[in-house]
Amino acid sequence: MDNIQTVQMIQDYIKEHFGDNDFCIKKVCSAIGYSRRHADRLFKTYLKTTLHEYINAVCLTNGAMELKDTKQNVLEIALNSHFQSHEGFTRSFAKRFHITPQEYREKKIPIRLFIQYSISHYFVLLKNKEEQTVNNELKLCMITAKERPKRKLIYLRSHKAKDYLSYCEEVGCEWEGLLNSIEEKFDTAALIELPDFLVEGGFSKIAAGIEVPINYNKPLPQQYKIAELSECTMLYFQSEPYEKQEHFGIAIESVYAAVNKYKPELYGYKFAYDKAPSFNLGAQPETGGKLAIPAVKL
Repeated sequence: MDNIQTVQMIQDYIKEHFGDNDFCIKKVCSAIGYSRRHADRLFKTYLKTTLHEYINAVCLTNGAMELKDTKQNVLEIALNSHFQSHEGFTRSFAKRFHITPQEYREKKIPIRLFIQYSISHYFVLLKNKEEQTVNNELKLCMITAKERPKRKLIYLRSHKAKDYLSYCEEVGCEWEGLLNSIEEKFDTAALIELPDFLVEGGFSKIAAGIEVPINYNKPLPQQYKIAELSECTMLYFQSEPYEKQEHFGIAIESVYAAVNKYKPELYGYKFAYDKAPSFNLGAQPETGGKLAIPAVKL
């Protein structure tokens, strides 16, 4: 656990100080009190990447977001992302995302943005899975109905996954960054449970995906699938906010418990798992856990 806490401390420092003008890998190691070599070894063991590769991915993702959301020139964005030159930034950007910064700004195609997953979250999930405990500490759950028109689903399938952990162990975690890079998405990337008509032989019902407008037609990596969905209502179940980061699992479990107890027929709806996926949109302290379940009016 000491090593896990150290990796978490480094991740927290990077998130908090990335915007500092003098941010660099040397400052990270100095602040934590570890040598570059030891930090690299810990990151390689627990995150399957070196500290240098991790920070480089954070810097390039910051650059990609600024290319998409601002009108700053590429040199300014390179400097904001802690690169020393336009050329160095462009070279690293193209190596990671297989597109130049200027091309990305013009086309805004999906790219694999880097998501800084907290290592402590993974081990909390793993611990909860092993203990098979459900804590219903968060009781309040709000429900909002949102109408969905005919649309498209972009999704990445799995062969054997049964939940978030087994999905990421099989497929990896790059799906979240890529799907969230798609501006046209209706909501953030989510773990989804597919309706039967989208489950093909040799694949499980668990995938990751987003919904986009029916006219979406940008190129996607080969392994991603796209399908049309008919109009329906999505019932959003959302827990109350929480304070402790480690309570994100509790938030999600409390929302699932609310879904299982909910009687949509009392309010003129019925669940429609055959029409669209259900979406596990995760949990954040400020918003709580959130699920979206397909439904139709009676």
